[in-house]
Amino acid sequence: MLTGKKILIGVTGGIAAYKIPLLVRLLKKQEADVRVIMTPSAKDFVTPLTLSTLSGHPVLSEGFDRETGEWHSHVELGMWADLIVVAPASANTIAKMACGIADNYLLTVCLAAKCPIMFAPAMDLDMFKHQATQENIRRLVSRGCRLIAPASGELASGLCGEGRMEEPEKIFELIRDSFSVGKRFVGKKVLVTAGPTYEAIDPVRFIGNHSSGLMGIEIARVFVDQGADVTLVLGPSNIRPERGKIKVVPVTTAKEMYDAATVFFKEADIAVLSAAVADFRPSETAGQKIKKEEGRDDMILHLVKTDDILKTLGAMKTDRQYLVGFALETQNGLENAKKKLQSKNADMIVLNVMNEAGVGFKTNTNKISVISGDTVINFELKPKSEVARDVVDSVYNNIKNRL
Repeated sequence: MLTGKKILIGVTGGIAAYKIPLLVRLLKKQEADVRVIMTPSAKDFVTPLTLSTLSGHPVLSEGFDRETGEWHSHVELGMWADLIVVAPASANTIAKMACGIADNYLLTVCLAAKCPIMFAPAMDLDMFKHQATQENIRRLVSRGCRLIAPASGELASGLCGEGRMEEPEKIFELIRDSFSVGKRFVGKKVLVTAGPTYEAIDPVRFIGNHSSGLMGIEIARVFVDQGADVTLVLGPSNIRPERGKIKVVPVTTAKEMYDAATVFFKEADIAVLSAAVADFRPSETAGQKIKKEEGRDDMILHLVKTDDILKTLGAMKTDRQYLVGFALETQNGLENAKKKLQSKNADMIVLNVMNEAGVGFKTNTNKISVISGDTVINFELKPKSEVARDVVDSVYNNIKNRL
């Protein structure tokens, strides 16, 4: 599967660099063409001779080799690679990649690259959890870089927690899989809904929820990266997909999302409804801002049900279409999700349970269960970018025989 694939490994300074020789061996056994770039500090943890011997190519650290007088073009190397894997990726390197800083050879190659980039963070727990590091990771992911999430375990500092670079065998599997999934959904049209809806009370106030839209946006990103033609119906959100191939249809209200979803579903092969759509809206919207009235301490707001998008699409669904709904529950989660699967005529339900830490709105992580037929698959808490891959993988596994 990796025969002839050109893979560039970028090694940065960190104790986890000792794992990279095994990764290179695994890739070479699959007949990949492997080149290695080391930052100067990486040489303190593993020798260039070791990686040169295993890869079969000289290890590069500088654009200009002062001993031989040879120039190594970062542009040519960036264009040569089919995939770049930065592992271990230190907090320093992640920050520089996020900001476009190019003060060493590896960073200049990454800036010149036309291929996908994967990065495997490795650092101490507090460094990984720091707001700056998390923001830098989010920025890279939003640009299309793939995060290889670190595992929890014993760290070099003696602490135990997140920040331990994923094991070489797992990184190898992710690299191998990245070459097999890129064409999964070529020719398929996918509809994704994401974000909240805002239901106006008056020109100033509205009924809404705390959804950021990130989960659905990540799902849209994964589908388009795997070859799909994606339409994203997106409620009010400050997040943008950062993928030019995604057709974004902005909406505000549940009615607008309903209208857009029903139109685009007609041509869709797959629909994933992850939006947090309001269940109720004001029966009337005031034309002017509602003012406080003297002598009145309350206001009665009459609400009516919004249209049920999932149920409507379930009734429209043909045998060639695959429909996925989301269920956000606070109690009896699995029971309610199974009922939703049946009552809405959906093919798959993705369940979130709000009373678990790290799950729900305005978080960068999520923990899901996927229900399809009589099968329930539970996943661990992960970054939403990885959760999106689990959702898309689940869709693929359920329909691959008819793709």
